[in-house]
Amino acid sequence: MRVLVTTPSFGAQSPDPWTVLTDAGIEAVRPAAAHPLDAAALAREAEGCDALIAGLDDVSGPVLASPTLKVIAKHGTGTDNIDVEAAAAHGITVVNAPGANTGGVADLTLALLLAVARRLPEADASCRAGEWRRFPGLELAGKTLAILGYGRIGRAVAARALAFGLTVVAYDPYVSDFGPDVRPATLADALAAADIVSLHLPGGGGPILDRTALLSLREGAIVVNAARGDLVDETALAELLTSGHLRGAALDATAREPLPTDSPLLTAPNLLLTPHIGAQTDLANRAMGMAVAEDVVRVLGGEAPRNPVPPQEGTTA
Repeated sequence: MRVLVTTPSFGAQSPDPWTVLTDAGIEAVRPAAAHPLDAAALAREAEGCDALIAGLDDVSGPVLASPTLKVIAKHGTGTDNIDVEAAAAHGITVVNAPGANTGGVADLTLALLLAVARRLPEADASCRAGEWRRFPGLELAGKTLAILGYGRIGRAVAARALAFGLTVVAYDPYVSDFGPDVRPATLADALAAADIVSLHLPGGGGPILDRTALLSLREGAIVVNAARGDLVDETALAELLTSGHLRGAALDATAREPLPTDSPLLTAPNLLLTPHIGAQTDLANRAMGMAVAEDVVRVLGGEAPRNPVPPQEGTTA
């Protein structure tokens, strides 16, 4: 049996996921093309493979027509880049690693928030330039954080935010229990209340923070996106940072990765960019790798997976 592993981060911080595959007699191969692959390239690379462990590749169309493919594993949680319904129609099981990256993404979200609020990138650059300037910043206590998407990661972010003295409101139409310390809100109310907005929703449906939503934020608000790049209108975000309507923003995910050289984000002020590193921690990397490797072994061995993705699902939380 053979599995194509496209994501560069699989087993990058622990050999254990590779060992799971090897011990099961499964040959793991890497693609010749660079990640992420489009559907046509991925179909060519996956020819003859029994399983696929994917990252941000386009897993749709010709990929799912493979006569040998039995299981597709998302090295992570969000499956918006996988046509889960079409996979099911072809008899292909889709699995993911829910919860494995929760702590890592939540930690990064707070790190991004703090870095923008305290202007750490500017302060670092100033020191390296031989300056000794002061950079007035925001203290978090007493500010309001609006969390859009209250799944595992949203809840983990809320727990950390509460420890910093933030007031937390959350929007999620699919959640009924927000706990005693978080106030549920409509999207409009959450945005109106926010000093800081943090996104933890699935992608694929257009920007929830479009130009109108961004303009509805109070002047001086901060936007943090450690979920999916298409959740934010990037052109409008750049413009509102430039005009000063927004105090700052931090993006770990962008609509195109890496950013094209003509992206307005690259010249926007008070914007911190990181290269989709939310799950790049020692604990998250091992947990994600083990979860998908073990489920690949189960499915190829005729067993039910622990983390199947039903056709109607596909989330990042």
